[in-house]
Amino acid sequence: MTATRDRIEATLRKRYRRERLFRFFGLVSLGISFLFLLILLFTIFRTGLPAFQQTWIKIDVDLDPAVLGVDRHASQDELFGANYAKAIKVSLRKIFPDAKGRKKKRGLKNLVSNSAPWQLRDAVMKHPDLIGTTHAFWFLAKDEVDVFMKGRIDRNLPESDRRLKDFQLAWIDKLLAEGRLEKRFNTTLFTAGDSREPEQAGVAGAIMGSFFTMLVTLLLSFPIGVAAAAYLEEFAPQNNRWVDFIEVNINNLAAVPSIIFGLLGLAVFINFFGVPRSTPLVGGLVLTLMTLPTIIIASRAAIKSVPPSIKQAAIGLGASPVQTLFHHTLPLAMPGILTGTIIGMAQALGETAPLLMIGMVAFVVDIPHGILDPATVMPVQVYLWSDSPERAFVERTSAAIIILLGFLVVMNSAAILLRRRFERKW
Repeated sequence: MTATRDRIEATLRKRYRRERLFRFFGLVSLGISFLFLLILLFTIFRTGLPAFQQTWIKIDVDLDPAVLGVDRHASQDELFGANYAKAIKVSLRKIFPDAKGRKKKRGLKNLVSNSAPWQLRDAVMKHPDLIGTTHAFWFLAKDEVDVFMKGRIDRNLPESDRRLKDFQLAWIDKLLAEGRLEKRFNTTLFTAGDSREPEQAGVAGAIMGSFFTMLVTLLLSFPIGVAAAAYLEEFAPQNNRWVDFIEVNINNLAAVPSIIFGLLGLAVFINFFGVPRSTPLVGGLVLTLMTLPTIIIASRAAIKSVPPSIKQAAIGLGASPVQTLFHHTLPLAMPGILTGTIIGMAQALGETAPLLMIGMVAFVVDIPHGILDPATVMPVQVYLWSDSPERAFVERTSAAIIILLGFLVVMNSAAILLRRRFERKW
């Protein structure tokens, strides 16, 4: 008896030791995963948060009619074509009279964004009485000045590495001393479309493109997915080889690489049906194909979770199978259906590969106003900016990732809240 008990206790100690070791490795794995997640988020936020501020330069612009080529009594068309770039150039030379020679003149021009003449034009067209006066205007600073102001360029580096010349650094110091440089909240990031100039680039076009693409995806995938799930779960014949074939393929489609859906959309929607490329319509159609398996599987699970007694009671009271489905089964299964739909939409929002195949990688400046306008989406915008050589696009890439993560967090939080709000316990 003693020997048997000793063997049992030794076996138990070995098993408990293995369980503790397994628990330890599990905790270590979770800790490492959490650590890498924190490092990733810290890197993204540290790089991207400066993009939410933008540097502006104050210039006292002399709106001399001789320089502009118009007077205050000119028509709107004449004001539109006035020489505003020359007025800004002349005013900058008054601030920096030592800017002589081609190299310094080019460096002086690179202090202010190329959008400055447009800003001045809009102000003068709105207030023509400014012509003939000297007025202080705030203009967007060039991207290299903005990056330097945010501490991303070390002034002790060689000129070739920092892209700012020594005389430009002296000019920036002078502007700072005179209070002509300040950082403001970057509204351009949320109101402008894409641009070759980092200081003028924004995500408004990508946000609207994502909105229209997700709208098309939702309007198509939700009713089709729920209808397919309801039929397969409630009306499809059991032990039918065609039904089994469909179910197996739906489950397999959920694991197909997303780029395959892009190839399918390119071959079917664009080449065969002639749907315009780079539009939210074709993007929504492709993402619908990718999202449908997720919605169907989640909807079937939600419908199956409704107790059979509720369906039997409805049929016993004289309800038809269709009435039972729409009046009892679907309302009770809706929390799970909505949760699966939102999760599928969140997955579609972050997809890039299928949209690259259908041309939504195009450089689009204008903000789309419909599903047939050329557009891009947030993940593709991140991809485009990450491939740009300018240093200012590095922080804008991370800022776009932060915005995209915000949308994904909101969508997943909505799924959790909907489930908790409408979930019923049987």
